[in-house]
Amino acid sequence: MAGSTVSRRAFGNFLRTMREGANKTALAAGLHAETSRMTIVRLEDGLVTKITTMQLKSLLDLYEADEASRAEALNLWSEVKEQVKVDKLQGNSKGFWQPYADQYASHFPHYLRLESAADHMTTHQLVLIHGLLQTSDYRRAVARLDAPGLSRVDTERRIELTARRQTRLEDPGFRMEVLLSEAVLWHRPAEPDVMADQMRWLAEIGDRENISIRVVPFGVGPHRGLVMQSFTLLEFNTLQNRLTEPPVVYLEGAVGALYLDRADVIERYREAITALRAVALSEADTRSLVLRMAKEHAA
Repeated sequence: MAGSTVSRRAFGNFLRTMREGANKTALAAGLHAETSRMTIVRLEDGLVTKITTMQLKSLLDLYEADEASRAEALNLWSEVKEQVKVDKLQGNSKGFWQPYADQYASHFPHYLRLESAADHMTTHQLVLIHGLLQTSDYRRAVARLDAPGLSRVDTERRIELTARRQTRLEDPGFRMEVLLSEAVLWHRPAEPDVMADQMRWLAEIGDRENISIRVVPFGVGPHRGLVMQSFTLLEFNTLQNRLTEPPVVYLEGAVGALYLDRADVIERYREAITALRAVALSEADTRSLVLRMAKEHAA
């Protein structure tokens, strides 16, 4: 994400702060701007909305924005609209994942937008390897488990989508920290030879400067991470115009997902990450372990 542009999420967060500072509800804001509460929520969440500049000015009136805040809000809104135009001209407005829309859940495009924009990701996994680190054969096996009747063509389209996501790992400005439960290494969603290849790939890719992979072994004592499900914390660059892109915790379930960005919730997950780091193996010891697991799966 370019530091010279303002993202919809950062702008939406700016407006939410103004609304809450004025002690107004999203419903009241929607009624005042002659739109729906949901439109206000979507705007503040950084999602595409059909709000107009006149409606935005109406919201600023409701929030009793001072002259400086009003000018900044309108300037940022102009930047957002300009960036939309640029993205359309460059063909970036829909995202690389759009051709695969029939292959993922309705909540997933929002995650893919966040993953594409994040500069730092920390993920804690209890069952499966994170998608950005899956080999093609491992991903193929997971796809078959997820959708047993999936055609060969659609299976390969899911592999293509994963491969396109994984180009993110080539970006030197992107950092990924992976905290894996040892259980992930033992689970066998795929055949032994596929698991062995996956373990060897973890050992290899974990040597990259921008990727850290550490295993949380079974034998460690009580720690905060034990009460946390699998999650991914996505963090973003500070924008040039002083706005901050709020971090997000992504929780994926069997039939849906949650996107959490409240400051107190983010802090709780940061504390869990600190606890997991304290008990995880070093990167070197993790590499030795996954290479032993490769032999174990291949045996």
